[in-house]
Amino acid sequence: MKDVDGLDLPTYEDVEAAHARIKPYIHQTPVLTSEYLDDLTGAHLFFKCENFQKAGAFKARGASNAVFSLDDKSAAKGVATHSSGNHGLSLSYAAGRRGVPCTVVMPRTAPQAKKDAVMGYGGRIVECEPSTSSREEVFARVVEETGAEFVHPYNDPRVIAGQGTCSKEMLKQVDGLDAVIAPIGGGGMVSGCCLTLSSIAPQVKIYAAEPLNADDAARSFRAGHIIADDAPDTVADGLKVPLKERTWHFVSNHVTDILTATEEEIVDAMQLIWKRMKLVMEPSSAVPLATILKNRDVFAGKRVGVIITGGNVDLGKLPWMKN
Repeated sequence: MKDVDGLDLPTYEDVEAAHARIKPYIHQTPVLTSEYLDDLTGAHLFFKCENFQKAGAFKARGASNAVFSLDDKSAAKGVATHSSGNHGLSLSYAAGRRGVPCTVVMPRTAPQAKKDAVMGYGGRIVECEPSTSSREEVFARVVEETGAEFVHPYNDPRVIAGQGTCSKEMLKQVDGLDAVIAPIGGGGMVSGCCLTLSSIAPQVKIYAAEPLNADDAARSFRAGHIIADDAPDTVADGLKVPLKERTWHFVSNHVTDILTATEEEIVDAMQLIWKRMKLVMEPSSAVPLATILKNRDVFAGKRVGVIITGGNVDLGKLPWMKN
């Protein structure tokens, strides 16, 4: 760790240590390609499939690093977090592997598939209203009651270091990348990309992709300071949370641009990947392809790593289904 402007931030050495620590508990996920999508976009796309990750999402990386970083005394009290789904179920997964309790504060509107997964891994759910303010208020009460270690979904140096292992793997799997693009909500995955790529592949440009309906990161990027929305409404349920000070540090210093897509564009991209690549992925994971299709001139002729962040979707409520 290093101290920057009063923030304890992870270094690339922390990413390397995290990778060694979590290897027994994660998959090295595959990178897949599609000639059809290459022709459609004019770019060479390499999809890093974290939908095949343990617990169905990249967040198993950061959660596992946080849980297995704890000393025995702290771990015995358990861990707790607030999450719309993937971090919560990933922390439950990691806590289960270590045999410690896990409590997750989740919006009552979170997909049932993600709630089921949290409980399936042994986690306890406490529900809140679907707003940042309600989430943080209920969570404060949970920590006071349990004494559990707070593992923030993204504003935690242990989590960011764990997420950095994804792009570390990708660099070994794909030669000559020109750019990497990942979805952005709170910015944990993008921060991990920034940490790794700025350290060992600074020539690779980093893009973030965001729903237009929840574009606080894009507006923050252009304004030069964090702008937080309390309760944005988007089909990409994993991208509703705002940046925090640690993720803002990485985003503001290393991201080339933050691109946005409409709800219709996100659902269209999600369908396209399901149909053409036969990949089960959630709406948040489709946002990068949606923005590439919308900004073909930015990526034309480039070798682009596209991070598919998760596949925990409610199959009974797919966004193109008629109500």
